[in-house]
Amino acid sequence: MSYLMIFITAIFVNNIVLSQFLGICPFLGVSKKISTALGMGMAVMFVMVLSTIVTYIIYHGILLPYNLTFMNTVAFILVIASLVQMVEIVLKKTSPTMYQALGIFLPLITTNCTVLGVSLLVMQKDYDLAHGVCFAVANALGFTLAIVLFAGIRERLSFVVLPKALQGAPIALITAGLLSMAFMGFSGIGNW
Repeated sequence: MSYLMIFITAIFVNNIVLSQFLGICPFLGVSKKISTALGMGMAVMFVMVLSTIVTYIIYHGILLPYNLTFMNTVAFILVIASLVQMVEIVLKKTSPTMYQALGIFLPLITTNCTVLGVSLLVMQKDYDLAHGVCFAVANALGFTLAIVLFAGIRERLSFVVLPKALQGAPIALITAGLLSMAFMGFSGIGNW
């Protein structure tokens, strides 16, 4: 599969949030302002690419040769949690401004299932490392696109007078459903 096709498919056709429903917690929880949504998207991209590389190396260097592939979920969770902690420590020491910019988003990524999902999908789809990294970047961009679009809509909805029954979570879920349906329009792109 070409890199361009991986990019288009992962961002629009099989969007990790809107089509595969991974990462719904940060999608709903961190999407009240565009700035926080963008920060979360960038933090997810950084950790997702890094964890995809490390989990690929562990899977093909340890789990596959020793026939321990049944342990991949546990190993990947440990890798992602450790990686997030290491990144947090390194950023705190080397780049305090970047650490301040990411703020609460970095620890939240540990529980973001999109990072684990992409690592598992790279192994399931049997991508090599270059295609796996491309897939991770594309999924992170798709996550960022979805959460920023959703945050923009939610910011606009804050100026609208809504019935009391629709305020808060109900209108957020309705909006997420409509955004997901809008992304379904891209489903024909994968059949070029």
